[in-house]
Amino acid sequence: MLASFNGDKVPPYAILSHRWGPEEVTFQDISGGKTEAEVKCMLGYHKIQFCVQQAWKDRFCFCWIDTCCIDKTSSAELQEAIDCMFSWYRNAAKCYAYLADVHTTSSGHHSFRASTWFTRGWTLQELIAPRTVDFFSNEGKWLGDKKSLEQDIHEVTGIPASALQDTPLVAFTHSQRMAWMNKRNTTRPEDKAYALLGVLEIRMNIHYGEGYDSALKRLMKKVNRPG
Repeated sequence: MLASFNGDKVPPYAILSHRWGPEEVTFQDISGGKTEAEVKCMLGYHKIQFCVQQAWKDRFCFCWIDTCCIDKTSSAELQEAIDCMFSWYRNAAKCYAYLADVHTTSSGHHSFRASTWFTRGWTLQELIAPRTVDFFSNEGKWLGDKKSLEQDIHEVTGIPASALQDTPLVAFTHSQRMAWMNKRNTTRPEDKAYALLGVLEIRMNIHYGEGYDSALKRLMKKVNRPG
């Protein structure tokens, strides 16, 4: 069931971080486009089920998942989501990073450091923004959190440990923050620039189709603007 909250009336909530895959459940799917049975048969339903169940275990009545909580057919809603995404992750009571390509074995070994979650553009802010991030395997097994896995995360991403410890972003130059995106990729080229907006603490209109070079040029103008 979908619910909407505004301003200071937002209740405590959990939020999901993940890499998008095939058959993601969209806003249209759960708002009447498909039956409940059809939605449950979609490949992307598994991570939604995980998030809801984990949120319930942690005693949250609400969770936010980007695949099905944003109406991407509305350009205004998509713009708002990109503008606010960093703060939504920042203000979440819990952030669950679901690593679909990490499988836990009976011996406890897993491929955390090899997860493609670390190579995606949008997951950068989903790592930096929350005060804590809990990592889970494909099977829903807890792998650790941002603190206990700090050294692994630092070595994989090159992000300073201090940035993972809730140090204010102003302590890092814009160039340093932009460098955190260097080894990451996005499906749509413009998103590699748009995904930096929250990390750089700026806002900018999105224009899908403009290409990465144009988006980056506009981004740099915002970054270098006095005041």
